[in-house]
Amino acid sequence: MNYSTEKNNRVYLCGEIAAEAVFSHEVYGEGFYEFPVKVMRLSGQADILPVTVSERIMTKELKVGSTICALGQFRSYNKLENGKSRLMLTVFVRELLDEENGKNPNAIVLSGYICKPPVYRTTPFNREIADLLIAVNRSYNKSDYIPAIAWGRNARFVRGLSVGDRIALSGRIQSREYQKKQPDESYLTMTAYEVSISKLAAFDEDDEFDIDEEFDLYSSPKNYEQNGI
Repeated sequence: MNYSTEKNNRVYLCGEIAAEAVFSHEVYGEGFYEFPVKVMRLSGQADILPVTVSERIMTKELKVGSTICALGQFRSYNKLENGKSRLMLTVFVRELLDEENGKNPNAIVLSGYICKPPVYRTTPFNREIADLLIAVNRSYNKSDYIPAIAWGRNARFVRGLSVGDRIALSGRIQSREYQKKQPDESYLTMTAYEVSISKLAAFDEDDEFDIDEEFDLYSSPKNYEQNGI
């Protein structure tokens, strides 16, 4: 199949708006707003994910406590904080949808390139984990840099990949809090966002991984949260 920039980064998200929308930025006269969306896992935990919506599709129904279901892309951008560049991530909404109760409320499919050496490690309970950063091409010669995490057998597979290898994956977007040490020795609670990988493949030819089929399959409840985390 043809891997266009429309297909190599696809997100379906459905959840509850957790705070009022705030103005984010403007591009060529078009304003964009950002707000957090609470998406429940089967475990009962919730991921709180940043969502960006154009003023052209914002409606008065998008208010705190209401449900938003949307198709979009997981995008990155750099933001200067205290003189340092920080990678920021957001779900960029391209289309608002009616609520679909039969769909997995948090699904993503990506196709891109490994742009940092994967980091493989094991937890104190001998659980295998691998962190990777994926460069996903976007229109106008831009790229999004998406952090992802693999588990178990997928982590062992990722350990053998190199910078420049092309991969495709499906999974969900998760939020994770961590403590960052400050210059005054105090700790600040931060939130990281990453793709929790359910399935992945390294490939050289387009027909080895059908993104359309994978996105459709992963959007069904039977594949939702198969890692149990």
